[in-house]
Amino acid sequence: MGASYYTIFGRQVGSHHLAMLTLGTLFGGSYLATRPSGAQKAATVTPPINAASSDEFDFIKKFMDSAEADEKKAPESKH
Repeated sequence: MGASYYTIFGRQVGSHHLAMLTLGTLFGGSYLATRPSGAQKAATVTPPINAASSDEFDFIKKFMDSAEADEKKAPESKH
């Protein structure tokens, strides 16, 4: 049993090569189309802080800043 061949631009190309090329283009194109770009990765949106007073807002802001600093300082250890 042999593979069928097609003549493309004067060259003999096997049908299995055409199938692999088609699948590679399909999956590669869909991966490139759905991955986030660099601008989307850098822009992180945080929810608004709904504080009752300015003291509460300052406390929450300081807490969030210290938590982010600790997260950057400590290596990631997921169990």
